[in-house]
Amino acid sequence: MTEADDRTATSQTRSSARFWDRMAARYAKRPITDQAAYETKLRITRDHLRHDMQVLELGCGTGSTAIAHAPYVAHIRATDISPMMIEIARAKAAESGIANVAFECVAVEDIAVPDESFDAVLALNLLHLVEDRDAAIARVAALLKPGGAFVTSTACLADGMKWFRLVAPIGRFFGVIPLVRIFGKADLEGSLTRGGFTIVQEWQPKNNAAVFIVAVKDTGAD
Repeated sequence: MTEADDRTATSQTRSSARFWDRMAARYAKRPITDQAAYETKLRITRDHLRHDMQVLELGCGTGSTAIAHAPYVAHIRATDISPMMIEIARAKAAESGIANVAFECVAVEDIAVPDESFDAVLALNLLHLVEDRDAAIARVAALLKPGGAFVTSTACLADGMKWFRLVAPIGRFFGVIPLVRIFGKADLEGSLTRGGFTIVQEWQPKNNAAVFIVAVKDTGAD
């Protein structure tokens, strides 16, 4: 990435952070659209968690999923680019008496920890919202231990909402839509494979719903 590209990415992150700050209070109050699907995703994720695990969640929003998984792991580092989202998440964790989740306002590319620090990484409703999904996946691969699980839920809008390509730039101009990248499920699968992952589970509750994937970081063994 050139210096100009880096400045552009930083500007995009700041713009997205401002959007999600504006949305944070309403987002926290909004009910889950499909509770049954959400519960299924929690269950599938927990099949890949253990009580001794160090977990990273990217794009944690107001913290509901991190709090839900907290009893099943040793520690969760939950991050988001929105300070307001993180503020709400911390308050929810305190109210719930959750002590093993640390919420932090930081972008994916700025997480400062040694490589292979985490046993699992969650990125739920995130990869379609970042500037460069391949770069984000590469960063996840670096942070994960070999054999670690990468759990994602991603809107693959090119498969059923191609018209969104026309709407998104207008919505972004008026500040009512954040940065959204349009790609299909095959594109996402290709990014994960090129990024050093093997997909072990894939589920989509219905057409046009987010694609839920569990991928495992390749160990490098023959």
